[in-house]
Amino acid sequence: MRLSAVLSVLAGFIGAAAYAHSEGYFVTFMTGNTERGILGHFAGDHTLAFGAAAIIVCFLAGVFVASICRRFWWNNHPHGATMLTTAALFVAAVTDYLLGERSIGLLPILFVAFGMGAINTSFVKNGEVSVPVTYVTGTLVKFAQGVERHIAGGGGVRDWLGYAVQYVSFAMGAVIGGVVSLFVNGPSMLNAAFVGSLLVAGYTWRADIRWVRRNVRLGAGEE
Repeated sequence: MRLSAVLSVLAGFIGAAAYAHSEGYFVTFMTGNTERGILGHFAGDHTLAFGAAAIIVCFLAGVFVASICRRFWWNNHPHGATMLTTAALFVAAVTDYLLGERSIGLLPILFVAFGMGAINTSFVKNGEVSVPVTYVTGTLVKFAQGVERHIAGGGGVRDWLGYAVQYVSFAMGAVIGGVVSLFVNGPSMLNAAFVGSLLVAGYTWRADIRWVRRNVRLGAGEE
């Protein structure tokens, strides 16, 4: 729960950083991008529509690449996904710096979207994502269902507490991103997002070490 909360804070912060200093692009909200990608053409804003579609493609690419990496290199470890996200943010920050624009353009946002797709593979069980870090709508649905089960006597606090923590953590990340955007102007927000992701990557690395040691001890005990 602690690790998913930390990653949710990071996702909320990065989403706020991308939204606050770009043309209003979403990097965590693929439902909104899908609607923009379709309705933008009806509204005559083809640039925004194609941009939203490109973000979706890059988000999917992030999930795909991270899933391949998990299969062959970092199975059951969230650290790898966070490092891939951090690398994507670094490329986004460098690209934005080279472009030299006053606001974050679409090209750097595409790398950020790739990173957001990758971070969603942090928790996988039986080949499927068990904790979708940026899927806030699904988190709220599961939270409400858990509360209903608890009230009906078919469950307990554990049925909804984790989802509540994850949602609040995401919201906190967005608040932090909003506050930072008041003091950090334009493209520098990507630098702040990169630094934040790097710090979280360090945290997940330490969590991975504890996870490995704990499972080694459990394995030795079973033998």
